[in-house]
Amino acid sequence: MTNAAVGARVRAAAASVDAAVVSRGESLDRALAAADLPNERDRPLLHAICYAALRWHHRLAWQLEQLLDRPRKRIDANVAALLRVGLVQLQALRIPDHAAVDATVAATGALGVGRARGLVNAVLRRFLRERDSLDAAMRNHREALTSHPAWMLELIADDWPDELDAIVAANNCPAPMWLRVNVTRIDPADYASRLAAAGIDAKPLASRPSAIELAEPCPASTLPGFADGEVSVQDAAAQLAALELGAVRGQRILDACAAPGGKAAHILERCPDIAELVALDLDSVRLERVAATLARLGLTATITCGDASEPQGWWDRKPFDRILLDAPCSALGVIRRHPDIKVLRRPSDIPAVAARQALMLRALWPLLAPGGRLLYATCTVTRTENQRQIDAFVDDTPDAGLLEPEFAAQVLPGEANMDGFYYACIVKR
Repeated sequence: MTNAAVGARVRAAAASVDAAVVSRGESLDRALAAADLPNERDRPLLHAICYAALRWHHRLAWQLEQLLDRPRKRIDANVAALLRVGLVQLQALRIPDHAAVDATVAATGALGVGRARGLVNAVLRRFLRERDSLDAAMRNHREALTSHPAWMLELIADDWPDELDAIVAANNCPAPMWLRVNVTRIDPADYASRLAAAGIDAKPLASRPSAIELAEPCPASTLPGFADGEVSVQDAAAQLAALELGAVRGQRILDACAAPGGKAAHILERCPDIAELVALDLDSVRLERVAATLARLGLTATITCGDASEPQGWWDRKPFDRILLDAPCSALGVIRRHPDIKVLRRPSDIPAVAARQALMLRALWPLLAPGGRLLYATCTVTRTENQRQIDAFVDDTPDAGLLEPEFAAQVLPGEANMDGFYYACIVKR
């Protein structure tokens, strides 16, 4: 297969992935996993195009409206996706304009929409001619300018008015790659030296003893000691969970929504002499990832499939000294890792997920021993799911109180180049 044909196949695959997310509501992870490529060596380019197309979706959709002479609803979903794929290459990726246009036009055949070849060529070349005027007009269109849906901008502005611009900017940046050093195997400073010896540029984060940020992402399998369990990939904000949980020797711990297992593993790395860690999750398939993660790291836990909101189906009536509830949430703190959130999330999702969070809090509280701690965590930034959720629970639960009256940690997206996370540690009096 010629280079031109390969380029066309990659763009066609990217358009199929984009259409699966935008038109059919699939997650980006699932759509990428299903993408068919003639050569796996082309997958990094596919990922780069798809992530960029969804990161800038709202801008690309607006630009497309301006560039099309016919109404967008009359354009085939795959053709519209291919046009967005073409537009994003001309703006957000280091691909020469002529190569991006030629490969995207050629992709009409690979995508099975050859009749649209002329349309794709015309729209992309029109964009190159009119780019400056489009940029000027875009300043009056907030969704296009920020590449966020209007409802999401309003929600963030209500909760974080002074931080809105910084959050939006962070959401629109590619996510960094953070590592968590397994302190039971190697000292973080020694591991940093191993990275340097391997030619991998990295820097530690002072407030997270085991966290190291890479200057450039790389395949995890190429990291020194990865296969031997010396290091894992985990955002620095997520590493705060094990620190705040405060597990000590001999305790019984529940990780109530454990998949894919990063936080459970970190708890065990920090305190290997606990009595037991129960890793619970509702999804049996995702629990397989927990088992694989623990096996690679040489760690042991009791892996249990069950619903955190219905403990009667799995709890053995033995209380826990510590409970980590990494609650399901709107995930607005990790948009830079999952740009499809901006496309898939809806305003109605916020109250629905907040109701489930409240249900889990009430269901898990009786499982906690007197004097124990429940650490509530989310990867979002909405006060409905975070501060107001915890305030309501503490107010309604006589034997519940924050570990410290002022304790609640909200990390905003981009802060110290971390993801957005919220933590609140509740103590049973």
